Amino acid sequence: MAIRNIVTSEDPILSKPCRTVEEFDDKLGQLIDDMFETLEKAKGLGLAAPQVGILKRVFVMDVGDGRVEAVNPVILKESGKQRDVEGCLSCPNQWGYVTRPNKCRLRAYDRHGKEFTMDLKELGCRCACHETDHLDGLLFTRLVDEFVQMEDA
Repeated sequence: MAIRNIVTSEDPILSKPCRTVEEFDDKLGQLIDDMFETLEKAKGLGLAAPQVGILKRVFVMDVGDGRVEAVNPVILKESGKQRDVEGCLSCPNQWGYVTRPNKCRLRAYDRHGKEFTMDLKELGCRCACHETDHLDGLLFTRLVDEFVQMEDA
């Protein structure tokens, strides 16, 4: 495993849509392992492949109830609303209020190509939506309705 560099918001790769993963191979598994290691070192909740310079539809997250690896993720349905402060490893020192669904159903594949669905709520839903946005080239800063200083958050 290796810790990868996290690209910042100035990098144009973060505004590009990612390609669908078609090969579920050792290279994909290595990317996912590296992303988890990078996420852990950065003390983040989620990390999308474009944040480490790879335009593939992959994200990893761990919001405290276990690791999730999502390849070719799709948010199938959403319900409710929540408004809370978000940050991003690619946008250091930027924080702001974003409204997201309170619950969602995620469909994705694991590193071996096995399809799964999971129902997420609150922080898990927020994180999955944030990371899925990255895969579509959308930074959270475009969704912020009020920027805040971290000590205000």
